[in-house]
Amino acid sequence: MLIKDVAFAAVDVGAGTDDRWAGLVRDGWPHAATWITPCMRTWQGEHAAREVFAAHMPELVPALDRLSAVAPEPGAIALLTQVGLRPWFSSCTQAVVDGVLLRNYDLDPARCDRTIVRSDFLRPVIGMGEVQWGLLDGMNDAGLAVSLTFGGRFVHGAGFAAPIVLRYLLETCDKVPQAVAALRRLPIATAQNITLMDGDQALTVHVGPDMTATTAQEPFAANHQLDPVPQGQEAFTRTHERLAAVRAAAGATEDRPSSVLRALLQPPLYQARYSEGLGTVYTAAYRPAEGLATYHWPDTAWEQSFGAFEPGTRSVNIGLPVHC
Repeated sequence: MLIKDVAFAAVDVGAGTDDRWAGLVRDGWPHAATWITPCMRTWQGEHAAREVFAAHMPELVPALDRLSAVAPEPGAIALLTQVGLRPWFSSCTQAVVDGVLLRNYDLDPARCDRTIVRSDFLRPVIGMGEVQWGLLDGMNDAGLAVSLTFGGRFVHGAGFAAPIVLRYLLETCDKVPQAVAALRRLPIATAQNITLMDGDQALTVHVGPDMTATTAQEPFAANHQLDPVPQGQEAFTRTHERLAAVRAAAGATEDRPSSVLRALLQPPLYQARYSEGLGTVYTAAYRPAEGLATYHWPDTAWEQSFGAFEPGTRSVNIGLPVHC
C-alpha cells in the first residue's frame, strides 16, 4: 500500500557551529538516542568513545568537539562518535553505472532520519543523514561518492557504526583507493557492503568486525557477502534476486543510469514491505562530477547540489500498491 505524507527535510548545517546544527540535533534526538547503549551514557563510556574516535578519526576530532559543544542534549559525545551503538540491519540495493551512484534504502521509515544534509565540517559534503552527522550515502566536492548496504551477516563487534565511517570517508578522502585504505584500518561494528566511486573507478568493499576488508571489483551490492546465502534468509531478503535485477538494468545498451533508476523505482527493487522493515524509503542518484544529488520516489524527486542547495521540508508518498 502507499504510505502517504512521509516527511523529509533538507538542512545546511555549515561547519556545525550555530543554531542550524543545534536544531538538527534537537529534532533528531528522540530517534538517534535510541541507538545509545546504557554503558555509553556514562561518563566513562563517553570518555572511552572519544578516545577510540580520536585514535582512528583524528581529523574529525575538532568537528566532534564543536558539534558536542553546540548539541543541546547530554550524551552527545557517545552518540556523535558512533562507537558502541546498538546494531541495526536494513535491506538495500546499490550500483554505479557511467559515473552515477544509484541506490535504494530499505527500512521502516520511522526508524531513519529522512534528512538530506549539506555540511562544511572539513569540506563540502551532501548526503542522507543518519544518527546526527552520520551518512547512509553521499558525495563530496572532490568527486567521491559512497553508499552502504547491510552485508547480510548478523555479526556485531567493537567498532564504529557504518554511518560515521561514511562521514569519515567523505570528509578525508578524494579518491577510491584512499577510501579503501581507510576501510582496511577502521574497526566497523557490523557487516556492511560499501560501494565507492570517483571519476576513475567504482567498486564495492565488504567489511565487518570478523573479517579483513575485501574488495569486490563489481560496483553492485545487495545484502550478502558470502555464498551460499541461507535459504530462509534469501526467501526473506531476496538479496540475489535484487542483485540480479540491478545487474540486468545496468546491462542496457543506452542510458544505463536511467535504466537502473527505472528499475530501482519498481519491483523487485522498490519494495513495499514496510511492516517487515524492508520497504523502500528513498532512491538516491549521485552524480559527483556534477556535484548533483537527486532523491527519488515513485511520483516525485528532490534535486540538491553544491551550487544550489535547497533547505526545507517535503511531504512525499512512498510505497507501491499491494498488487505490484
